[in-house]
Amino acid sequence: MAHILFPYLAQPHQEFHSLSIALEMSRLYPDIQVHIASLTPQRDARIRMLSRLYPQSSIRFDILHHPPWIRRYIAQYGPTPFGKLATLFLNRNYFSRFQAIVVPERTSLYLRRMGVTHPRLIWTRHGAGDRGIGFARDVRQFDYVLLAGPKVESRLLNAGSLRAGHYMTGIYAKFDMVRRLQTHRARLFSNNRPTIIYNPHFCPSLSSWPRFGMKVLEYFARQTKYNLIFAPHYRLFDTERRKIMRLLAPFTSAPHLIIDPGSDRSVDMTYTLAADLYMGDVSSQVSEFLIRPRPCLFLDAHRTRWRGNADYENWTLGPVAENVDNLEATLDSSFCSHANFLDRQKEYIRNTFGFAAPVDTAAKGAKSIIDFLRVIG
Repeated sequence: MAHILFPYLAQPHQEFHSLSIALEMSRLYPDIQVHIASLTPQRDARIRMLSRLYPQSSIRFDILHHPPWIRRYIAQYGPTPFGKLATLFLNRNYFSRFQAIVVPERTSLYLRRMGVTHPRLIWTRHGAGDRGIGFARDVRQFDYVLLAGPKVESRLLNAGSLRAGHYMTGIYAKFDMVRRLQTHRARLFSNNRPTIIYNPHFCPSLSSWPRFGMKVLEYFARQTKYNLIFAPHYRLFDTERRKIMRLLAPFTSAPHLIIDPGSDRSVDMTYTLAADLYMGDVSSQVSEFLIRPRPCLFLDAHRTRWRGNADYENWTLGPVAENVDNLEATLDSSFCSHANFLDRQKEYIRNTFGFAAPVDTAAKGAKSIIDFLRVIG
């Protein structure tokens, strides 16, 4: 019996991009033992809960080994680069047992430097954004890659990061899991106001949060026209959620505001499905939001030379504002001008995912991995 591993070393937002592939693989190939390895017992419990959405799957659940001091470090600081590398090194004998290791992140490539050379390394990616970091040349070190649509394929080919026969397109497994989770969506607000999601990125040199964030929250707190969901990229407040909640406390009691610095709902598309307008900067969540085209507004806090830059292609999908001094007028204009961007949004989604509306692709991804492994032996 072949054994294939799906480890989860990073933040919870990455789970959705490979977990449904693991579960479909287990369902479709009972002769293969699929293992899921979690960073912590808490992560193990969360993944077991999500796995119940696929009752026909039979998974072996493992928890990666750590000495007590590493466990304490991860509990305090989360999955930092040091914590992830320490996890890989301390579990290298465990990783060596498998025919293939399927990951949504690239840190696991360090296993090769740690002497784990036998298992095939397979990358599912996570997210479908435009940032250059998603198209790095080290992608070529993976034995097999699952991609979303033509945009991703083209950029990786141009970067020399793909090899013929070593990748499959048309895979975005997060949508499979989300559809199972979101069968009954409760209303988030008791009023009928339009709802804005503000989703700033975590990287300070790209994010609108350091310069504009508090001004945005202050505006929405005092106005009566819109609801706001403040749900930044999960990593923005990665190790400071308690500290940031003290800063954000004045905004948490308003009934027309949802302040979520990093919960399950911030990564499972609850908010992107519920909002009427997306406001952000460079997070790939805009691609998931636009699976149903709606107005967008992008905040440029860095006077970016973005036109013609492939890393900012999503900024062609709505107005781009360089300040938030008159945010109400900017939002009103973004709603009114949406028709000017609608065809561009539809084209962007087809190019990003390879389909115009969400479809199940996890089973396709699982089958392509098994076909690849059987061909190469």
